[in-house]
Amino acid sequence: MTWEEIDWTALDRLRARFLSGRTDGEPYWQSRADLASYDFTHGERIGWKWDHVLRELKLRGWRPESRAVLDWGCGSGIAARRAIAAFGPETFDLLTVWDHSPTACDFAAEAAQAKFPSLEVAQATRGLLDSDAPIGLLLVSHVLNELPPVALAELRELAARATEIIWVEPGTRDVSRQLGALREELHATFRVVAPCTHSNACPILAPGNERHWCHHFAPPPPEIFADSNWVKFGQRAGIDLRSLPYCFLALDRRANLPTPLDLSRVIGRPEHFKPYARVLSCDASGLAELELPKRADPSLFKQLERTKAPLVYRWQRDGDKLTGGEPLVTSTRET
Repeated sequence: MTWEEIDWTALDRLRARFLSGRTDGEPYWQSRADLASYDFTHGERIGWKWDHVLRELKLRGWRPESRAVLDWGCGSGIAARRAIAAFGPETFDLLTVWDHSPTACDFAAEAAQAKFPSLEVAQATRGLLDSDAPIGLLLVSHVLNELPPVALAELRELAARATEIIWVEPGTRDVSRQLGALREELHATFRVVAPCTHSNACPILAPGNERHWCHHFAPPPPEIFADSNWVKFGQRAGIDLRSLPYCFLALDRRANLPTPLDLSRVIGRPEHFKPYARVLSCDASGLAELELPKRADPSLFKQLERTKAPLVYRWQRDGDKLTGGEPLVTSTRET
């Protein structure tokens, strides 16, 4: 697929469908050309969100143990391709894809097989979906705002059979809070890997925090802003290419996972004013609006404004004032 081959009419139709909020469960892919055009544009933007989520999981030292992957509601299969590439195709033996559209299943399976020739790729059967067999790593991407109740119930049953789950959604308030409610259901049997730095009840869902929602922002590749094709796409689709809001949830059944110590996750974006920065921080103590006076730590003040890394920090606090902080880093410092 190239920019010259894109079916713009199909993209306009798909965009209108996504914005309509329809939840009838009817397939909206009309052809392979639909999927190819979507994968090259909207799907690539979703891929940048997955890249940021996967970067955070690796930053936290997490890798899946399962060697089988199920990409549920796969669409063009961008989620599975990004996850498998991030952890290495040698990590997995089998990728299974499922979508209510057979055309999407075909596209996702063929795209994955082309990218990872040594990986076994299959399409889910009704027998697999209806069985009680473990399914390994479950990937879910951008489905909550279009699922009818029956499909959501099926997804809940699949989640109960998974060993690990990585679930990425748009960063809207309603979808994020819906995903947060699912976290509360699932964390009785799963360890929460991310975005939370604790396994307590989600404080955003507590009374009094209705105006908040757990969301984050992924950085798009900087080179797209000098690419006239991406600029044209953003203008036609009515998309701000600078903004990639998302919410996500990563869960694992393993009881021996390391427990993070004194880590906090910034919700949304830090706000910067001339004399101070303000963050909404979530950790084991709950949700807190914290202020960092610029003079207290000029380096941290600048970093919070410029970093493209996931906003996971170990704060130094004096009440609701930050006096300093260190980002969670791997052996190679992420900025």
